[in-house]
Amino acid sequence: QVQLVESGGGLVQAGGPLRLSCAASGNIFSVSSMGWYRQFPGKQREFVATITSSGSKDYLESVKGRFTIAIDNAKNTVYLQMNVLKPEDTAVYYCLARVLSTVGPDLVGMEYWGKGTLVTVSG
Repeated sequence: QVQLVESGGGLVQAGGPLRLSCAASGNIFSVSSMGWYRQFPGKQREFVATITSSGSKDYLESVKGRFTIAIDNAKNTVYLQMNVLKPEDTAVYYCLARVLSTVGPDLVGMEYWGKGTLVTVSG
């Protein structure tokens, strides 16, 4: 099993910054990628940003230039620096980790979600 612990959510004024963190631990042979999704009330979860272990990044168009994703491979931790936040960024943010885990003699690709952290942007 793999556990994801998210932190950094909270209340911030429009235009302000916030930094999310997500640390993965447990049965991790290697991390393939980590990323962030968000969910608005009554809506499906949407992709925000992702980064591979080699540093390749991808972003939702509406957050490009405002959000920056980074990974610390030694700590199996992903960060999302969010700047110039807007009220429409208000959502629950979820961390996703795609890892290789050992299952007996094999390596198996697994996907894990965090429990989510609420980001509220007032203004």
